Amino acid sequence: MIFTSQQQNGFLEAVSRFEIAVHEQEPDRAETAFGEMYGAFQDATPREVAEAAPRLASLLSEVPPGPRATVAVIVGACVERGADPRPCAPYIFVEVAETLAAAGEFCERWKETGGGDFPNPQDGADEALFDRVGAEAALAWLTMPQWEMASLAMLNHADVRAALDSSLRHRLLRALRTVSEASDHQFKCLEYALLVLDDEPLVVLHRPTGTGYRVRMSGIGDNFQLHTLLADILIGGGHIPGRAPSPEEVAVCKDAPGQVHTVGSFNLVTATGEWIWNEGTPSDIPRVDGIRLLVLDPPPYERSWPAGRFFPNMTGDLVLDRVLDETETHYWLGACTPPK
Repeated sequence: MIFTSQQQNGFLEAVSRFEIAVHEQEPDRAETAFGEMYGAFQDATPREVAEAAPRLASLLSEVPPGPRATVAVIVGACVERGADPRPCAPYIFVEVAETLAAAGEFCERWKETGGGDFPNPQDGADEALFDRVGAEAALAWLTMPQWEMASLAMLNHADVRAALDSSLRHRLLRALRTVSEASDHQFKCLEYALLVLDDEPLVVLHRPTGTGYRVRMSGIGDNFQLHTLLADILIGGGHIPGRAPSPEEVAVCKDAPGQVHTVGSFNLVTATGEWIWNEGTPSDIPRVDGIRLLVLDPPPYERSWPAGRFFPNMTGDLVLDRVLDETETHYWLGACTPPK
């Protein structure tokens, strides 16, 4: 049989050669096949991408630590091109958990061996770094940005976030915060993605009008996004006075690409009077009687920012479940301290 060049070097054919080489522990053949796979990815069809993603994800534990993160990035790229993330995500998160644990060891060894400014993972490998902390710890630290990219490709999808085991989520967050506190180097995107809430109820009290609302939020990456969407459903919906965001401002906070200038409408406050910063996430809003409670006060000064989504590939949504009656609103306001 005669094969054309395209048939010989197709994406799935390269994936198959890579799988065989990895299973047979042939590093030279695996490296060659990986190069072919990487080169053919751009021209891969949707069917090829969809088939390759779970195959490569299931192979991760057999790939050596260095190239393992790069393979994970390719899995993430497949998902971004339409592959189903659900069968891929569990393999990614297992490896992320192990990498974070090794990154924590890197931080400990770095301090034990003299400390100093932590190396930027984006700067790449340095032989002296491997000698100082050991290969496994160094590779974990250096590949964290790639694991963050692969994880975000999974967490952009609500189905993946819903299926993520809560204990694993907390384990990942604890490990991330340990690394951040030890190294002063934050993997903020991964942390924020793990904090995203879906189908999460929220009681919102507008203190100036003494009105209350129950809303439900999903896929909101930060409080800038929440702020704009709240202004849309409450001011734009005619429930309270103020400046309503434009349709364009609302669209980019839901699913439209890009950013649009906006102006803040409220000061976000907890029931006990502390400010909820726009730079934070909806998970910062404390629960009162089992439900998150947010108070809206007049803004102390004008704030403006580019309206949009912290995660450009994550769909955000905020819906109004219902307007609270006077009795409910009075109850919730009674749980709040006066504004500070």
